[in-house]
Amino acid sequence: MVQKMVREFAQKEVAPVIKECDRQQQMADFVLPRMGELGILGICLPVKYGGQGMDYISLGLVCEELEVVDTSLRVVMSVHVGLNSLALFQWATEDQKQRFLIPQAQGKKIASFGLTEPGVGSDVAAMVSTARRKGDDYVLNGEKMWISLATKSHHCLWVGRTNPDAADPHEGLSAFLVELDRPGVTTGDIHGKLGVRAGSTGWISFQDVHVPTANRIGEEGEGFKIAMSCLDNGRFTVASGATGLIRACLEASVRYAKERHAFGKEIARTQLIQQKIAKMVQSYEMARLLYLRAGWMKNEGKRNSRETSLAKWFATDASFDAASEAVQVHGAYGYSDEYDVERYLRNSKGAVIYEGTSEIHQLMQAGYALGYREDVPLRCELPAYDPAFWTA
Repeated sequence: MVQKMVREFAQKEVAPVIKECDRQQQMADFVLPRMGELGILGICLPVKYGGQGMDYISLGLVCEELEVVDTSLRVVMSVHVGLNSLALFQWATEDQKQRFLIPQAQGKKIASFGLTEPGVGSDVAAMVSTARRKGDDYVLNGEKMWISLATKSHHCLWVGRTNPDAADPHEGLSAFLVELDRPGVTTGDIHGKLGVRAGSTGWISFQDVHVPTANRIGEEGEGFKIAMSCLDNGRFTVASGATGLIRACLEASVRYAKERHAFGKEIARTQLIQQKIAKMVQSYEMARLLYLRAGWMKNEGKRNSRETSLAKWFATDASFDAASEAVQVHGAYGYSDEYDVERYLRNSKGAVIYEGTSEIHQLMQAGYALGYREDVPLRCELPAYDPAFWTA
């Protein structure tokens, strides 16, 4: 039911305008309100917190269907749901859930996530943004870069350094939920991106922004752990979305290969074209099983950092390969925006960089295999799916 609803929304309402949105490098104005109206922005959150009461696998199915049409739609889910709302569900107090999570799940407020900085990406502990305690407030300073929905969001889950003297710099970070209409906050858009042009990407700058201690998420010093748990959820959405992109490449290639004739026959009859399509089939099935396994583990309340990392790494690399081959199947037409595959190729490149580069995920998987990396229990784990609680 969820998959059918989201597919109809994406195919009927967004697909007809997505090419022009990509050309104009602007998100369609109706996208976020419509996703909120349909309940997509709270799909996997309990009804009591404004959500639809569906499970984590449903979140994956939603992301797959959205990215079949365009990556920008799935990015909304990665940031609003994966990196922000699920973090509140996991770490926030009941009061914070009432104030922030419910309006986000209902789509009345849009959420973003502030971790990356102009000079800091994979090395999170090197961030220079600061949060200084002053009475009952924290004073926040710093700039976050490459922030999806930066100029569209009302709330930002922001991580900064509260203890510059911590022996381990990872332990000197804290997380805050910041309303972006506070004095001292400025935002802007980034244009000229290679891909995901129909999405909103920008920057957020804090200059002496005062937030109350009641806006701190988790305990002081837990910022790094919170951020990594956010990435677990975000990477799940990226993996499932990239699976959808593989499917889009496969469907486009099959359709074109049967329409295009060369040397007196459909190019689909040639073995090299069949080889490319067969590889897409293989990649799609493998990526889908990997993200479904991670979703099932989330439902069961099992730690899934390793499995989600593997799913994200495989699916994003495979989607880039599938998009490249789809362009090749289309030949010269694939190099033109007359066909969607050139957009698929541009969009696919971003996902092998954000939310952990492919290289970072390779190192993570090696660490798990060699016994150098082990996931320790968190003070707050993501709740297992309980139908009775979720739908009550």
